[in-house]
Amino acid sequence: MPSLIDFRRRIRTVKNMQQITKAMKMVSAAKLRRAQDRVIAARPYGAILHQMLKDIAAAAQSSGAGESLNALLDVRPEKRIQIILVTSDRGLAGAFSINVAKAVVEFMAANPGAEFFIEAIGRKGRDYFRRRNARLSGEHLGIVDRAKFSDARTIAKAVVDRYVNGEIDAVYVIGNEFKSVISQKIVSFKLLPLTVEPDQQAIDFIIEGDAKEILASLLPRYIEHVFLRIMLESAAAEHAARMTAMDAATNNASDVIEGLTLHMNRVRQASITKEIIEVVSGAQAAE
Repeated sequence: MPSLIDFRRRIRTVKNMQQITKAMKMVSAAKLRRAQDRVIAARPYGAILHQMLKDIAAAAQSSGAGESLNALLDVRPEKRIQIILVTSDRGLAGAFSINVAKAVVEFMAANPGAEFFIEAIGRKGRDYFRRRNARLSGEHLGIVDRAKFSDARTIAKAVVDRYVNGEIDAVYVIGNEFKSVISQKIVSFKLLPLTVEPDQQAIDFIIEGDAKEILASLLPRYIEHVFLRIMLESAAAEHAARMTAMDAATNNASDVIEGLTLHMNRVRQASITKEIIEVVSGAQAAE
């Protein structure tokens, strides 16, 4: 049985770990507030831009006489699929990244006849599929936590060029979407070819200039915004997941300390009882 010194050492170690997890929880909470503000600010712009694309596509389609509106809207058989995988660069966030990786594996299993290329945004996803010898078309590390529009533009341009050149037939994005502090949702959606079917209640814009040219100018901007937004969503979801994980670790440390303290007290009581018995036995032997 461990001695009292061993119990004290273990309790001191767990307390030190508890202080670390509590500090990490506070750091994640501070980062989450900033990341959440960025996500909330980005969502309305994306929704309005997507609606505008639908309306302009409707105008271009009405004047195009059945012509292809844009190469990014052309639908092809999905034989070569590009997957945009968005995970975290660091751990200590529970199953945040592994759940996204599993979603990618399930998606690939559901499309057995396709050839897949993975564009990994985040170290955890990159490492997961590198160990499994998956085909990585690119990797982008250390950009999710501080997502910038320049990073989104670089990734978007590479993906758009591959699609326009016919190197890939479809692009799917798989990552985490921020819902709340205690809830993150894995999202999977098709990015290319874009779907801009007009709504029945579309706004009747007065368009000056060629609608197809305007559409060609807006489509890359929309894709860049999608990449920026999915990174912002993933960053906020990651901080929320890490805050939850560190809170659970702090509570578990309290339970461990309580259990170790209980065992230590039992050992101390047993030691005291043993000493009393020895003293009593010695006194009786002296008589």
